Amino acid sequence: MDEKTGLCRPSRRRMLATLGSMGFGFCCGCRSTPVTGRPQLVFIPKSMEMSLGEQSYADVISKSTASQNAAWVQAVQRTGERIASVANAPGFQWEFRLLASPTQNAFCLPGGKVAIYEGIIPLCENEAGLAVVMSHEIAHALARHGAERMSQQAGVQGAGAVLGWAMSETTPMTRDLAMRAFGTGTQYGILLPYSRHHESEADAIGIELMAKAGYDPSEAPLFWGRFGGAKSSTESPPEWASTHPSDERRASDLAQKLPKALDMYQSAASRYGRGERLV
Repeated sequence: MDEKTGLCRPSRRRMLATLGSMGFGFCCGCRSTPVTGRPQLVFIPKSMEMSLGEQSYADVISKSTASQNAAWVQAVQRTGERIASVANAPGFQWEFRLLASPTQNAFCLPGGKVAIYEGIIPLCENEAGLAVVMSHEIAHALARHGAERMSQQAGVQGAGAVLGWAMSETTPMTRDLAMRAFGTGTQYGILLPYSRHHESEADAIGIELMAKAGYDPSEAPLFWGRFGGAKSSTESPPEWASTHPSDERRASDLAQKLPKALDMYQSAASRYGRGERLV
């Protein structure tokens, strides 16, 4: 028994060994995101990430209704295949689904499982707008943002456990205040900023994907302008408390990336412009 901590020495050794293995996992998980080249720490195995993605996708599809709008279904399939052809994602088993729901959302799970909800189609207006949405979601999967968030949350939980252990000899009030401060600090200082960065990074990767796929990237800032304009002022929290950047910021950032994306668009094997009109 360690008289100072109240832990037996083997327990302390196990804790240090666990922390050491976590550190080893962080070091072994160093990689860079596509396009932006940002270093990231991911220690969730890719096989596990893709397995979880397949399970989640199957669960969502089993509880959802497929769209009966044949024109929209074909547009989703066509646009998705064009983006997938330039995504450089060996091992992805691509699937593209349009779901009958008024939700204005979409997602791409690890392994290339993409779902679009009908509610966002009117805001897309045309295939290029749809390509903005789909390339953004596909970019999340290519950059392994889901696995990175899981790794970050595991790291934060581990750090919280260490803090609780270190504060074990303090008064309950002091320990409670410290843990509350830690929780607030990690939420607003680490997790939310990283989430917003992931969204901006997916925008940056996505605009290049849609350009390489042959869709006019000029549609990207226009889409986010429409998306922001469709919201009421009470729907969006302040940016610092949100998981996403403001729509105005996204449109502005994408406008700055247009020159490079337009060069890629001009070099695309096929160019579709804004594609077919959807509404």
